[in-house]
Amino acid sequence: MSETCCQAPQFTGESAAYRRVLLAVIAINAAMFVVEFSAGIAASSQALKADALDFLADSFTYALTLLMIGRPLRWRATAALVKGGSLAAVALWVLATTLHRLFNGEAPDQLVMGGIGLLALMANVTSALLLMRYRAGDANVRSVWLCSRNDAIGNVAVIAAAGLVFLTGTAWPDLIVALAMAALFLHSATGIMRQAVGELRQGPDAHGPDQGPDPGRERSSSSA
Repeated sequence: MSETCCQAPQFTGESAAYRRVLLAVIAINAAMFVVEFSAGIAASSQALKADALDFLADSFTYALTLLMIGRPLRWRATAALVKGGSLAAVALWVLATTLHRLFNGEAPDQLVMGGIGLLALMANVTSALLLMRYRAGDANVRSVWLCSRNDAIGNVAVIAAAGLVFLTGTAWPDLIVALAMAALFLHSATGIMRQAVGELRQGPDAHGPDQGPDPGRERSSSSA
């Protein structure tokens, strides 16, 4: 759009506060991958395993985001493309394994599903709240916010699926939620990659000398 020239520079993550938040979120996601994937295997829950793999992908995404802070725009946009590609790969794996389970799927343990889903929701809501003030950054920064937001949505769906498994006694709610999560992952991957491609086309000087505003400092002078 023609208003691009009038927009303020996008936040690129260059603040000590953002780095600390990112390190905390990486630790939360890595720990939850181990907990949730183990629980998914124990409970025979495809939705839990899908959500756990998303935690793993997010840990990689956030670590890559941290590495790209302060790099030229082309580096950050390329990293966002890699993140989008990894999220799409997770989506395709979830889709393939869930379709396989359609033909030989047992009903998962709904108590484990519900309990771990609630724990994962708490972890993702905490991450999303920590990252909320940074959600309007460039593709490299915004991809972190999108991942945390999607995870929280997915956790609510896992908890709902656990209740439906209890009511129906079948694996169908678990499998349907896994498929829905795969679709959400693909949608987000497309959005991340589209923004990254747009930034690559704009060139290295599109947002000035890679100096985004620090939301912590701006907040005192102007309302978000």
